[in-house]
Amino acid sequence: MAQGLTLSHRLSQSLVLAPQLQQSLALLQAPTLELKALVEQELQQNPVLEEDATTEMEMVDPKERDGDVPEPVADLAEPPEDVDFDPATEGNNPPEPVDDFQAEFERLSQLDQEWRDHFSQSNSPIRATAEDEERRQFMFDSIVAPTSLQETLMEQAHDSTLSEPDFPVAELIIGNIDDHGYFKATVEELSVTSGQAVGKILEVLKVVQTFDPPGVGARDLQECLLIQLRRSNQEESLEYRIVRDHMDALGKRRIPEIARGTGVEVDEVQDAMENIARLEPRPGRAFVADNQQYILPEVFVQRSNGEFIVTTNNEHIPHLRISNTYKELMAQGENAGEVRNYIREKIRAGKFLIKSLHQRQQTILNIAREIVSRQREFMEKGVSHLRPLTMVQVAEVVGVHETTVSRAVSGKYMDTPKGIFEMKYFFTAGIQTASGDGMSNTSVKDIIQEMFDGEDLSKPLSDQEVVKRLTQKGIFIARRTVAKYRTELDILPSNLRKVY
Repeated sequence: MAQGLTLSHRLSQSLVLAPQLQQSLALLQAPTLELKALVEQELQQNPVLEEDATTEMEMVDPKERDGDVPEPVADLAEPPEDVDFDPATEGNNPPEPVDDFQAEFERLSQLDQEWRDHFSQSNSPIRATAEDEERRQFMFDSIVAPTSLQETLMEQAHDSTLSEPDFPVAELIIGNIDDHGYFKATVEELSVTSGQAVGKILEVLKVVQTFDPPGVGARDLQECLLIQLRRSNQEESLEYRIVRDHMDALGKRRIPEIARGTGVEVDEVQDAMENIARLEPRPGRAFVADNQQYILPEVFVQRSNGEFIVTTNNEHIPHLRISNTYKELMAQGENAGEVRNYIREKIRAGKFLIKSLHQRQQTILNIAREIVSRQREFMEKGVSHLRPLTMVQVAEVVGVHETTVSRAVSGKYMDTPKGIFEMKYFFTAGIQTASGDGMSNTSVKDIIQEMFDGEDLSKPLSDQEVVKRLTQKGIFIARRTVAKYRTELDILPSNLRKVY
């Protein structure tokens, strides 16, 4: 029996963010360096925008200065007031309202002047001295591109005893050494690839293993450690015997078993294991690009007269304005309608970008101030006094949506008296204490770390013993939670920490 086709209707609602609102959210979420790139891109795409190099964007609380302030900042979870945004009509191309361009330009000029006055009266972060700036610039000028591990090894290959026909084999071997310094292929694979005998591959590999850094070219951790011990003439040492004959027991710290196997005392094994621990398990570590993310603090917190002053870092954010040239073009009545419409659209986009930048800075500043207010003990005493804090709590005080707080702190850093921290660091879940006051998970980890740092290694603390000590302090958490925190702190289990 053939089945026929049927038609059905389904009604659904969806909210599509206007492009301008998407831009606002992108500006809010972008860290400073990324934001600068976004603004520079807009400067290239919008001809009516220009950068005012004479003014820096310095945002302060309106209460900190006299006079009028620009209009208050709205929640970026909602469209700014200048945007014609209505989810019900989005995409239906509503008729464009008739604008009084002259009045709009006057408002724009007034807004620009207000911000100029606002910036000129603002309190800037404490600036570095000329001598500090000179040292900082010298440091940046001294930075050079690092040499890779492979380049270093090839230089050594040309200076080695390898013959000219062996260079292609050495180059093939070096090309298969990973960033940690390990040879990741097999000699059989390279033999097939190069057409050379397995013996020749092994011969060249042994030469490469004599290069610096010591241990490079090893095929596994055991070989890596043995190469380093041979390089330091320790082939007859207890350390060499332990690595060669008891590698599995070494990894599991089975000290009595190693002592029985080597015929020496337990304390000698422990001393030898300490020496082995000083070897480099990743010879190429020094050459690994650590993907340095240059951190540029978004917020500065400085103590002055017993109070914490919060300022935003506006030094790297261009201060934009609408070019007077295009304002004058719009004021000329002889321009064609298409020209006027084009300029008008670009001016609107530029004005929206300018307001969004101001809005972003003020939103971040308001959130940072609330964080500092709630984490005052941390600013004074350090990590152990970090209090539980949620984004909902901050959002309620600042008057924005929780998602706005999340976007505002994403990838942003705060320079505090206790160091530079990601702003998300200050949002942490809490644990109830006997006193009824909450304690952050980070503070509990700090306490646990102190317990392990002060333990007797001949009788290392078990997770259950840590639970008992925390209970005595009025902190109630489960053993599995202690185990989780211990793992996050990179602390081994008690049986692997024991010293005999």
